[in-house]
Formats: sequence, C-alpha cells, structure tokens
Amino acid sequence: MLTLSIREDDMADGFAPLAFTADIEAETAAVWDKVKHHVTPMEWRLQAPLIAEINRLKREKNAAILAHNYMTPDIFHGVGDFVGDSLALAKEAAKSDAAIIVQAGVHFMAETSKVLSPQKKILIPDLLAGCSLASSITGADVRLIKQRHPGVPVVTYVNTTADVKAETDICCTSANAVQVVEWAAREWGTDKVILIPDEFLARNVARQTNVKIIAWAGHCEVHKRFTVQDIADMRAAWPGAEVLAHPECPAEILEASDFAGSTAAMNDYVAARKPAQVVLITECSMASNVQAESPGTQFIGPCNMCPHMKRITLQNIYDALVHEQYEVTVDADVLDRARQAVQRMIDLPPPAAPARYDLVKARHHVDVELI
Repeated sequence: MLTLSIREDDMADGFAPLAFTADIEAETAAVWDKVKHHVTPMEWRLQAPLIAEINRLKREKNAAILAHNYMTPDIFHGVGDFVGDSLALAKEAAKSDAAIIVQAGVHFMAETSKVLSPQKKILIPDLLAGCSLASSITGADVRLIKQRHPGVPVVTYVNTTADVKAETDICCTSANAVQVVEWAAREWGTDKVILIPDEFLARNVARQTNVKIIAWAGHCEVHKRFTVQDIADMRAAWPGAEVLAHPECPAEILEASDFAGSTAAMNDYVAARKPAQVVLITECSMASNVQAESPGTQFIGPCNMCPHMKRITLQNIYDALVHEQYEVTVDADVLDRARQAVQRMIDLPPPAAPARYDLVKARHHVDVELI
C-alpha cells in the first residue's frame, strides 16, 4: 500500500533549474566521464546541478538512493548509492545505516525495501511508477490458486506486490528461480510447484528442471515485445555480435540467443568475456549503464524502454528528498508474512556460480500448466 500527502505548493507546473557553475562542473566530472556518451552537453548543464544537490541532500538527511539497472545513466551513475537488481537493492537498503531510502525504481521494489527495512522511511519519487507484471496478479488471486492446488508450494517472483508475497511460500529471482523451484519441490515432497506470475520465466524454468510447473499468464511488457526477428535482424547487421537474453523473454528468444541469464548474470558475462559487440535483450538503460563499465564493448540495440521506470527522474528524486514524499507503507500483517517469503529465499545457500539458463535445455519444449 502506498501512502502520500500532497500539498498544493508541491504541485507547481515547473521548476527553476539550478545553476551550472565551475564548482558543480568539477564536483560532477567523474560522473560526466561515465555518462558523456549517453547525455548531451546541453542536458548535462541541467543534470549536473541536480546531481550535486541530490548528493548534498543525501548527506544532510542521512538518505540513500537505490538505483535499479533500468534507471537512466544520470541516475544510475550520478546519484545511486546502491545499484543492481531489485532484490539486491532491497538487501543493501536493509544493511544501510541510512534512515531514508529513495527507491529509484518501481512501486513493488519500494514495497520490497519496506518489507526488509520496516524501520526506515521508504520513498518513491513517482506514485505512478508501476509494473505490468506486478499488476497482473493480486493476493486474492494467489489464495484462489492455492485453493485449486492444495499442498502445492507457491514460488513467487520478487517482481510482485507485498500483498502477493504475503500469500507465498518462498520468493525467487530470475537468477535463482530454478534453484528455488527445486528446493520447494524437495521440501514439500512433491513433483509440482506453482511459479507465478511471469509466464515466460515459468516456461523457461520448466525447461531447466524435471519439476512440473504451474504458471500464471503474467508478463513484463518490455521483454514480451522482443521477437525472434529482432535477433535475426541484429545478427544480419552485426554477424559477430553476441546476443544475451533475459529469462522474462519468450522461450523462442532464449532459443535464438547465445546466453540467457538475469541482469546480474548478463553484467558478469560482459565483464568477464569482454565481447567486441553485444546485444542485450532487455530494457534499454541496462545497456547504457553496463557500457560505462565496459568501454571496449559495443552495445547494439534493439531497444525497448520501460515506461514505468522512466517515470523516475533526477527532478522527482530531488523533490522526494526535499519534501520527503511519497512514503511507501505496508500493513503490518502483510509485511510480516511477505518478509517470511523473502527471507526464506535469502537464507538459501547462494549458487556456486552466477546463474545462467542452459541453452541446450532451453531448446527443448516442456509443457507447463497455465492457470
């Protein structure tokens, strides 16, 4: 549940840009060096003063900013104290000494941060930063699924609301979904597991395990839009490019790729292999952010942007810190039950190596039971 209070003086139509001075230029020079291939000098004159002021406000208010991989480079490299995928950010928030956490991401991520850091003030810069996947299912839906499949463990992707997590036996990420599904099957003594809400992730996991999967027809609108033709076009134009796909994509995308794994696994792949050319089949800004750390690699489209992630800007991060708006809260009962599901996953032994999806297995069709 998101709670806010809005004052009329907070609703001004515009804002006066902060001055771009020599001191600001010097203070933000290291950030400019990372983002200069993605930001024009004209844009930078507006962004740099905001970056400097946001970083000052963080020190003044004992605040930290969690910047998801899909944030634009000015946010990711300019003001993010912790960067990465949604679960990694929530875990860092819990370990941080900061009293205020600003979630540069979408609302389910802010709720997860609140679940793991109930004593902290969690802010989201834009209340409309939602998620097509998270909104595809509710806690009431999960209760009905459990009635239909009694005794079958429910594994829920972290890209869900706290209300959904609260009805879950254990959460998973795209990096550990196979591990968690197999653990749940062993713990419950069953050959069947409910994996919700991402249909494509569930279908891709089903190809990696002998556990039978019951799935829900939810999708990430970004990853759903990619097509095999996109990959064919990329290979025709850049024959040497390596294609990396996220497991939220349809199975045929993984079949046509050279590597499949979570955002962290894709990042590790580029850092370790240093390919001359690479195509990341995921949200646009991830390529921009990884490129700053891998300047020797050429990153090639296609590019699908998440409209919800792009609602987060330097300006509304600044506003969130100035006015300490908009606070995210979760009902105590929901929070406690959601934390159990997340913590159960966190307590599992980490994989020995960064999780990847075996592309030989990925090319074999395995049926799932779609609810």
